[in-house]
Amino acid sequence: MAEFETPGQLVAAARRTREAGFRKFDAYSPVPLHELDDAMDLHDNRVSTFTFCGGLAGAIGGFCLCCWCAIAFPLDIGGRPLVSVPMFIPITFELTILIGGLSAAISMLAMNGLPRPYHPVFNVERFASASRNKFFLCIEAEDPRFDRQATMTFLESLGA
Repeated sequence: MAEFETPGQLVAAARRTREAGFRKFDAYSPVPLHELDDAMDLHDNRVSTFTFCGGLAGAIGGFCLCCWCAIAFPLDIGGRPLVSVPMFIPITFELTILIGGLSAAISMLAMNGLPRPYHPVFNVERFASASRNKFFLCIEAEDPRFDRQATMTFLESLGA
């Protein structure tokens, strides 16, 4: 783990870490740094894909449920057809939103590895200042390029 004084140093360090071939690393900052997304190459839209698929499944499921109910328990009122699409729109819309939202929340939690009650960075005493005024970069030991001595030398070369 490396500690930096300014956000610019952290962004530059994250960019150099990515260029050095490390893939399992994370940056910690007390303020949002939008430049870190580009520096760490965090452009992953799998959550939006799961949300779309969940919404589509909700729409199809809601419409099919309405069709099944109308055919299984027919109510002939005023000469209305059994499958009346305008009448099924509210249920279809609500299930689209419900299943899409649940898919988004569950996939986001799963992809973030949450809930995670413990992480080794909490063992570092100075890490408490990550929520106040310091910036940290942590390279995980599970990274394929991780070598304890070489990684420590690399982090020192970043100006930490």
